[in-house]
Amino acid sequence: MFNRAIKLLLIGLILFTPIAFGSMELWAFSLMELGILLIMILWAIQTGIVRFSASEEPVHSALGTRHSPLPMILFALFLLLILFQLLPLPSGILKILSPKTFAIRSALSLEPSASSFPLSFFPLLTQIEFFKWLTLAGLFLFLMSWRPLEQSDRTQKQLLVAVMTAGVLESLYGMFEFFSGHRHILHVAAENLVSAATGTFLNRNYFAGYLLMVIPLSMGFLFSREANRAGRSMGWRHWISSLDGKTLLIGFGVMVMILGLLFSASRMGILSLLLAFTLISLFFRSPRGKRSFSRGSILILGLAVLWAAWIGLDAVISRFFTASEGLEGRWVFWVNTFQIFKDFPIFGSGLGTYLQIFPMYRSFHTQGFVSHAENDFLQLASEVGVIGFGLLSVLFFYHFMKALSGIRSLSDHEPGRFLAIGGLVGILALMFHSLVERNIQVPSNAFLYTFIFALVLRVAPVRRETQQT
Repeated sequence: MFNRAIKLLLIGLILFTPIAFGSMELWAFSLMELGILLIMILWAIQTGIVRFSASEEPVHSALGTRHSPLPMILFALFLLLILFQLLPLPSGILKILSPKTFAIRSALSLEPSASSFPLSFFPLLTQIEFFKWLTLAGLFLFLMSWRPLEQSDRTQKQLLVAVMTAGVLESLYGMFEFFSGHRHILHVAAENLVSAATGTFLNRNYFAGYLLMVIPLSMGFLFSREANRAGRSMGWRHWISSLDGKTLLIGFGVMVMILGLLFSASRMGILSLLLAFTLISLFFRSPRGKRSFSRGSILILGLAVLWAAWIGLDAVISRFFTASEGLEGRWVFWVNTFQIFKDFPIFGSGLGTYLQIFPMYRSFHTQGFVSHAENDFLQLASEVGVIGFGLLSVLFFYHFMKALSGIRSLSDHEPGRFLAIGGLVGILALMFHSLVERNIQVPSNAFLYTFIFALVLRVAPVRRETQQT
């Protein structure tokens, strides 16, 4: 009963987070956080019941920290750093730890003689971001310990189908709004925003970033269905004719999502897609020189591009001719953001405070306000400093190497190999895209990123243990 409720909630969040404008609004990401909290409460109750039941085996976690506490320690230190940013510090200590924060606080304070200030430039925004990170961390820990994700292929497939369904629906809706001239995002008239396919996202690049994770994962799901035939040698015609209806439907869905990404006209999104398919072609190649799935990925990409060309790619191609202008604009953002990092090098200006701090460093005129740095990593470094960015970097590379190790241990006949490769490629594609766009900060993308990373880590080690027993 508990597992079924948890699974339905998880599928609901997978579908809800992108549809609700990418969960960018306060109400949307608050519901996302409440959904994750409810999942964790149900899981905690279930775990307690199992542990107190004499007929059940103890619950074992698949989390790597069972043998190494390093990931837990690293993220706990990061959360403690954010709490430290919120802690009012005596002015004398603040002046030592962050001279620029002290100077700005003193200049803007209505009470210059105030005895204490926090490191965060805007504590309320830091609190909001803290709870986002905390809930996503809880989701990750839950996924790394939830037994049906390991023991039930049906549950795993249902979650993958939900992710793929979200990507296909977003692509179809985005292309409908763009080509029909309706130019709405759900009920909101958005003539200026819908200059390309955006799905239900408020920005084409957020939409492209979401699809960059779903497409490779779906490719991995597609080829995992054919894993038991990976060692056979057969021609193209025989292979295509042997595919069942569900496999063909998944392949068609991947093509639809590629179309959606192409018509988003996101330049870096398209380049990241090409990078993703290059990695897929390399990783899906059989190490023993037998039949390879890499040709299948190239075929799907080629058919999607031909389909898009038949519809018309003029608007997409014209976007690439203005790439130099876009890069020049981003360069100014990056220079100004790096100046923030130089002034707040150790502890940062406060997680989530970029919107408030950037106007003091902006060297150009713009209408409206600047909410992000067009580079997730540079913005994160400016907000949490060297300490916070270093902790997260070590945490990422630890899990990345763990995932690679698990993938290497899987044979070509293991479906988990293809799922793990597809998920890992999607993560890398999003991070490549995040070098010039805001992606990981978008709640729906952060949710899917967390889900896929946990799935990759869960699939590879579990399949490896199955092989060894």
